[in-house]
Amino acid sequence: MRVLLIGANGYLGRFVADRLLADPAVQLTALGRGDDADVRFDLASGSPGALTRFLDAVHPGVVINCAGATRGGARELTRHNTVAVATVCEALRRSGCGARLVQIGCGAEYGPSQPGSSTAEDAVPRPGGPYGVSKLAATELVLGSGLDAVVLRVFSPAGPGTPAGSPLGRLAEAMRRAMQSGDGELKLTGLGAQRDFIDVRDVARAVHAASLSAAQGVINIGSGRAVRLRDAAAVLARVAGYGGALHELDGPPGPLRPTIGHPRADSDHMSHGGHAAHPGHASPAAYPYPDGCGSWQQADVRTARDRLGWRPRINLEESLGDIWMEAACRI
Repeated sequence: MRVLLIGANGYLGRFVADRLLADPAVQLTALGRGDDADVRFDLASGSPGALTRFLDAVHPGVVINCAGATRGGARELTRHNTVAVATVCEALRRSGCGARLVQIGCGAEYGPSQPGSSTAEDAVPRPGGPYGVSKLAATELVLGSGLDAVVLRVFSPAGPGTPAGSPLGRLAEAMRRAMQSGDGELKLTGLGAQRDFIDVRDVARAVHAASLSAAQGVINIGSGRAVRLRDAAAVLARVAGYGGALHELDGPPGPLRPTIGHPRADSDHMSHGGHAAHPGHASPAAYPYPDGCGSWQQADVRTARDRLGWRPRINLEESLGDIWMEAACRI
């Protein structure tokens, strides 16, 4: 199977590339802006015609798009997340390769959700910021393209390679600095948000499965369980061996203690578009989590199980351990 991977050098793309390279049945070609890509091409500025000629030459059976931007102003996000996808779709329509498209979307496309609920694929998207809007526009382009295509809405990726500027990356960096300076107390803010963290290696497995499947439309990729960022901080401290006190300046009184569990069993999931039996236990974040999704987000992941045969395997504690290993290397 010939696979063209766009964005192989990005956070998710690196792990997708590793997963595909481990499959002896896959012949992988990487397309991107970096010097180490097999083919250099900038989706945001390149023409559909040029990409079409390349597709006709390589004739891939699957095109996977992991490229995109998570930061920047509305113009930059639109250029890298929406215009780039329009280029891919138009090139595939013009090409004679007939390739299947696997587009990486994001949970931010849904926007804020009711605390205690699980968001299913049939939820009406209401993105709360320019990033989610730009990704939702890309999803709509893919779904309306007439191509053999699937969009994987990835919720909050975690694990090795987590960007230092992400919430979990910032936590690890703050803890590293505290340990390096011998601080016996670490004061944290803005830990009230609850997010559905999913390990990047599980995301790569989902992309691989989607490449081999006939599934179309939108499929959520998450753990199926929301975790408070304050609980993640407490587990990170335990993993790191940080013996100091963690104090949340804008949270409930008392020390932070780990309460991270495993993904919910199927019996704990709600029906599509429904709500949990015990809503309202989420406390609002003092500072908005930078994805425009408010205080709570949790994926309904049954579609991925049913249509891709995929389930998450790596728990958040292992993901946090890998985040800490990379942060500790900077000590």
